[in-house]
Amino acid sequence: MFSFVARRLAVAVPTLLILVIISFILMYAAPGGPFNSERPLPPEVLANIEAKYGLDQPFWKRIVDYIWGVVAHFDFGPSFKFKDRSVNDIIAQGFPVTLTYGAISFLVAIVVGISLGTAAAIRQNTWLDYLAVGISIGAQVLPNFVMAPILLLTFTLWLGWLPGGGWNGGEWPYLVMPVIALSTSYMASIARITRSSMLEVLNINFIRTAKAKGLPMRRVIWKHAMKPAMLPVLSYLGPAFVGMITGSVVIDSFFSTGGIGTFFVNSAFTRDYSVMMGITILVGALTIIFNLLVDVLYAWIDPKIRY
Repeated sequence: MFSFVARRLAVAVPTLLILVIISFILMYAAPGGPFNSERPLPPEVLANIEAKYGLDQPFWKRIVDYIWGVVAHFDFGPSFKFKDRSVNDIIAQGFPVTLTYGAISFLVAIVVGISLGTAAAIRQNTWLDYLAVGISIGAQVLPNFVMAPILLLTFTLWLGWLPGGGWNGGEWPYLVMPVIALSTSYMASIARITRSSMLEVLNINFIRTAKAKGLPMRRVIWKHAMKPAMLPVLSYLGPAFVGMITGSVVIDSFFSTGGIGTFFVNSAFTRDYSVMMGITILVGALTIIFNLLVDVLYAWIDPKIRY
């Protein structure tokens, strides 16, 4: 297992480095700059600002200095728009918020999705199966940018049960709607994958043998069928978690939670390249890390993958 993880890490590090280089090139290849506006600055003032942030240096030196700062010091540099604030400060402010409701949404999607999918597979072609499939289809066609305004209209404007926005330290009334809006579509995908995988596993010979021996159905499911049925689900969980983090752009816009999605959108509008780069690298690193974790779990469940 150690050699398997080492091989995956050997691929992950160059992948992240390539991501940094390509993102840096594309970011600065876009027309305009962080200090361009409708009212142009005097050339002398613009030259002083660019010298302060190192934008007057050759492109190759800027990218080398940036990579060295990220790799050696985990420093994403200063923000071009927020005075006296670094990108690290902005990420430290917004990422815990996003990680909190993203992780809760991830757990809700896993628990509800696997439960629905397993129940639908065990009770195939019954009312429970139809109900689970109906819920999954309904949730699948309601992405977060559709679910969020529906939740606001229902629970805030009509019923008045929940606050319409804010964070307030992550108290549960402020978490309910962001978690529901972010987790529903992923829950539906997990339920659909679990149902189809479980149906396939339940028709394999070793499951029929376990049933023929008279084992209780609960033991057949949990001890024999659940582990192989989770392989396709595991493949989906890595990208799903990162999707929930990047989906915070919509959640932060509707519910004003103050996560990194707000800073990412604002940095795109104001051309704050350093903030955009920092969040892009953060999301890329999370993608690589969780795909690595999924690979390790996959190899633990199915030893054939290691070889």
